[in-house]
Amino acid sequence: MLAVALFILVLLIVLSIPVAISLGWLGLLLGAIYSRMPVHRAMGDMAWGASTEFLLVAIPMFVMLGEILLRSGVAARMYDALAKWLSALPGGLMHANVASCALFAATSGSSVATAATIGTVAQPEMEKHGYHVPLFLGTIAAGGTLGILIPPSINLIVYGLLTNTSVSELYLAGFIPGFLLAALFMGTVTVACVIRPEWGGAKISYSWAERLASLVHLLPPILIFLVVVGSIYAGWATPTEAASLGVVAALVLAAAHRGLSLGMLAAVFRGTMRTTGVIMLIIIAAVFLNFVLAAVGLTTMLTDGIISLGLGPLGTMLLIVAFYLLLGCFMETFSMLITTATIITPIVVGLGYDPVWFGVLLMVLLETALITPPIGINLFVVQSIRTGGALKDVMVGAAPFVMTMLAMIGLLIAFPGLALWMPGLFY
Repeated sequence: MLAVALFILVLLIVLSIPVAISLGWLGLLLGAIYSRMPVHRAMGDMAWGASTEFLLVAIPMFVMLGEILLRSGVAARMYDALAKWLSALPGGLMHANVASCALFAATSGSSVATAATIGTVAQPEMEKHGYHVPLFLGTIAAGGTLGILIPPSINLIVYGLLTNTSVSELYLAGFIPGFLLAALFMGTVTVACVIRPEWGGAKISYSWAERLASLVHLLPPILIFLVVVGSIYAGWATPTEAASLGVVAALVLAAAHRGLSLGMLAAVFRGTMRTTGVIMLIIIAAVFLNFVLAAVGLTTMLTDGIISLGLGPLGTMLLIVAFYLLLGCFMETFSMLITTATIITPIVVGLGYDPVWFGVLLMVLLETALITPPIGINLFVVQSIRTGGALKDVMVGAAPFVMTMLAMIGLLIAFPGLALWMPGLFY
């Protein structure tokens, strides 16, 4: 049954059928082949239940937040400020790429939005200052992945919803691993540019007066981060309400910088509706697929099969990691989260692992999939903002950062406290 399900899914994806449609058809076909019940009659209930979930209202809010920051110029000013402070390091503006992605991730909650936004701002600087093209593009692709790990993260909200895990605890758990991974990315750049100094481009120098003057442009994203995350942990707002507060704060900042207009708002609304529509359609299809998998017994079969291997907790966890790394080469990350979280998480919890810790580990695995060929979404996002050049450049440049993520996965498994220390302080 598992082989049939995987074959159908891979076939539909290879045929370039949209992911949401592929998941829905897979559910219908598995139900028709293996279920004695007319599971297709549950589609309406599944769609209604997924569409009316209050927690999911946060998704369009965070998408809109990212759109406002991009179109109001806040992201460009933030990048310029970080460039002034970090350009003296080996690798120059590549450190600004990673740091900007980390800071923008702490406001937008989306990896694709982070990569697209920072890539749009940073890409013109690449040729101007003679950077090594693959490594420069790799920092944007890898840095963009931080959007699903550093709070507020849309994927952590969905994981919490699917596994009945506290989103507040997940957000706390994502802080240290998220910023540690950003530091490891910057360390990777430093090592590469110490070994090959010519990759670091032309040296750019700024006066201390310019650096100090630029600090004001770091305040807007920090302020939004404090509004969103601070309101959650102060007990003033739920994650959904906090996302709405973030949108209001972003609109106020856009107006203060004279970036608010009817044309800008129209573009924000179009981008928000387009992205939200795609995400919600995937969620609805995946919820129906999960229902079918449970109805035909595939979930129980897979769980029993993994446990029967007798590998022990660590061996089983390493097998799960290998499974996600392989799956990430062929499946879009959000779909991977939706279709596997409800199946794998009970296995992990049954082995004695904390679901909050696994949520963070899963985000890093999904981040790895974002820059793993052939279906690494961030690779295509970064390539799409270029005026020319081959996709191979982005893939080659992202490869060192895949190794960095594998090191981060090893650290999380060896030291679970990296994820669990902050939740332990509050809960």
